[in-house]
Parts: sequence; structure tokens; C-alpha cells
Amino acid sequence: MGTLERGKWAIAAMAVFVAVPAVALDEIKLGISWKAQVEMGGYYQAVNAGIYEKHGMKVTIFQGGPQVNQRQFLLNGQRDFILEPSIYSVLHYPRQGIPMVAVAGIFQRSPQGLMAHPENTEIRSLKDIAGKPVMVANSMRETYWYFLKTNYGFTDDQIRPYTFNLGPFLADKKAIQQVYATSEPYSVRAKAGVQPKVFLLSDAGYEDYAQMLVTSQKLVKENPGLVQRFVNASIEGWYSILYGDPKPGYAGIQKDNPDQTQDLMDYARGAVKELKIIDDGDAKTMGIGAMTDARWAKVTKAATDSGFFPAGRDYKAAYTLQFVNKKHGMR
Repeated sequence: MGTLERGKWAIAAMAVFVAVPAVALDEIKLGISWKAQVEMGGYYQAVNAGIYEKHGMKVTIFQGGPQVNQRQFLLNGQRDFILEPSIYSVLHYPRQGIPMVAVAGIFQRSPQGLMAHPENTEIRSLKDIAGKPVMVANSMRETYWYFLKTNYGFTDDQIRPYTFNLGPFLADKKAIQQVYATSEPYSVRAKAGVQPKVFLLSDAGYEDYAQMLVTSQKLVKENPGLVQRFVNASIEGWYSILYGDPKPGYAGIQKDNPDQTQDLMDYARGAVKELKIIDDGDAKTMGIGAMTDARWAKVTKAATDSGFFPAGRDYKAAYTLQFVNKKHGMR
């Protein structure tokens, strides 16, 4: 082949190469349960570190909040995945015939709890809070409040409204309120200069999963491969932000929620690791996101005994183990 012919062949080959379109990424919409923060950091890490893209997806994260109904967005097709705060939340699905299913239990221990002022010497344990006013959000009445009523003698007339504002708690040294152990203690310390007493529910027998990854039954049935890729990439994102360089995740969090300072994010990340929120329990041997039939059965029995979940209803429709327990990302 002469020089001219070789040149024409090279140009033609280049033209063919350029004409081939890039493989399109699957576009995924994820609705998180609150505003951007480290407690959702694995997903932001997966977006900003290119992990989702490596798995063939373009993921957009939509923030949550007290007025955001991510469950409704998933039902009407505006989200592909959402986060639910607990097994109790997910048990609404079979109870109400909602065609959604949990595919991963990201938090092995719930960061939920109650907090009191260090000066309040009357409060030494959860038992001491029974009968006293407690500021609790409406959503919590449908989750761990059942556990507290059944196991610690709490009653509904203790409940006072919580509006996600620390002002009332800081103003009253006798005040008691709900707490996310990776977040509010930092804010109390920053604003009042004291470390509150925190009573973590998971230390008191509350065996719930938290920040559960949920999708529609339709997507699980029609495109299980996509669900598996999303679960795997999300798991990698969590390992990356916990044990690698968290800066990509931090950048994404701050872009969506500028109130998240470096110190606050470092505190939350440290608390998640210290309290073994994510990689404890079954996740130690089966990987982040692990779930088991035994744990679901135990929590559902507690939910049934407390009157939350109807006896005889098929709770197994609320979850699937198809996409977890594979040790993915553990290396």
C-alpha cells in the first residue's frame, strides 16, 4: 500500500471512529431523606468521584426535608431510588399495598436517639425519660416511638412537636428531644459549648436498619441489572468516603447544602465510623448494605407486638436480599 493509499485509509478509519456515538449512561434520579450531609455522603462520593459513571450511570441527587415526600415521587416515576429511615417505614409498603421494595440496608445501626442537657441530673437513661415531655417529629411517631412505648413505658401524651429547630432545646435545660447522633450533638456543642447526653436507641435494643435504599417493584422486575449496578456503585461510594479521600463527596454535599462546614462534615464522618453505624453487624462479613431474613423477622415481630404492623400480613414483600450480601467493595 502506497503512502497516498495509507493516508486515505487512515482518514477513513478516523471518520468511522468519530462517527460511533459514546455509550449512553443510564440516567438515575435518587431522592435522599434529608438535606445533603455526610449521612448521605456515599451517594455524593459516588457521583463526584465518578463511581456511578464507571458503572454506566448518570445519577442526580434530589434533596429531602420535612416537606418533601420522596415516597410519592418514587410512586409517580419522578425518582428511581429513595432512602427510607427505618424498617418501620418500609413496612408501610405491604401494610398499605405500596409497590416498593427495600434493596439495601445501608445503616446497620440507627443513629436515632434522644438527648438531654448535661445539667439535667434526673436523666441517666432512657427509662428516666418515660413520662417526661419529649420533642419528636411526626415521622418518628411512626418508627421508633412504638419501640419506646413497648420497651420503656413511653406514652403518646409525652410527645411535643419538634420543628427541626434547636432553639427550644437550648433555651430549656429540662428539655428532651430526638437526636441524630451524627449531627445535633455537634450543633449543641457549637452553640451552647456543652456536650449533650445522648441515648442511642441501637444501644437500647432497637435493631432497626436505617437509610434503607428503596426502589419500585417494577424496576426490580424489569431491570434487575440496573438495580444491581446502582446498589454496587452506592456501596463503593460509601467505602470510598469512609476509608478513602472524602473530598469529592464533601464538595457535592457543600454544593447542595452550603450550611455543611468542613468541621461539621468531619464530625459526622468521624461519628459514623466511631459509632459503627454503617459497617457493623452483618456488614462486617457480608459488606455494606447487608440485610438478613432473621433481622427483618425480629423487627417485624416487635412491630407486630406493638400494634404497628398487622399480624399475619406478608412482611417479606417489603424487601429483597437479591442485591446485597455479596461482599461487594469490601477489599
